[in-house]
Amino acid sequence: MRVRVDQDLCISCGLCIDICDEVFFWNDDDIAEAIDEDIPEELHEDVQEAIDSCPTDAIEEI
Repeated sequence: MRVRVDQDLCISCGLCIDICDEVFFWNDDDIAEAIDEDIPEELHEDVQEAIDSCPTDAIEEI
């Protein structure tokens, strides 16, 4: 599983980071970003929760 955050849709609410800070982080523009690697299986449930919780649907699985 891999994900990305659409930088144009992200409103910097921080839910994804609160839910799974092992995958999501603030970039230099204070917009959420995701690690650029395969996500460990034990984090898939948290990542899916972050995807489902994003108010602008900015997170997508790639």
